[in-house]
Amino acid sequence: MDVYLVRHTTLNVRSDICYGQADVGLASSFDDEFNQLNAKISHLVDPLVFTSPLQRCLNLAQKAVEHFNFRSLKTDERLLELNFGDWELKPWADIPQGVLGEWSDEHVKEAPPNGESYFQLHQRATEFLKDLGECQQSKQALVFTHAGVIRALVSEALNKPLREASRVEVKFGSVTHIVINDGITRLGFVNR
Repeated sequence: MDVYLVRHTTLNVRSDICYGQADVGLASSFDDEFNQLNAKISHLVDPLVFTSPLQRCLNLAQKAVEHFNFRSLKTDERLLELNFGDWELKPWADIPQGVLGEWSDEHVKEAPPNGESYFQLHQRATEFLKDLGECQQSKQALVFTHAGVIRALVSEALNKPLREASRVEVKFGSVTHIVINDGITRLGFVNR
């Protein structure tokens, strides 16, 4: 199965704000970015379509389904971005630097207060991918999600440690391709 992971388009939130699972809206550039995305997914033939329930992914997925007349669209909570807990919607500068530094060093295992660790995100994302790989309804899937989920699935496809996942740049509106074949996951490309 060919799985195309789409990161949502640019957000209407300052870049210095921690926004993980906060349901922030899309920037006014949405229509232009959607038009750029069209060329990247126009080759798909009625794929299974999944999305994070957050509006930044859901709105993009709904527009794609309508534009291309795809028949399916399902939300899946496993596609949510990392839960930053008490840090959600706070400026990064307002989070005590010692606490933030400790978390940054151990973000794979440690969670922000009342949030989740990157390992927990990885577990739910790979569970989604496993379930998708067992699905026999289609040869293609289009998944609208977040940078954290895409990085986790790229590290899974490359069999790399999660600590290295943060090095993978995932641009707004980009497409990443993962192939699942006979239970083996491999990376096609990142950031198209």
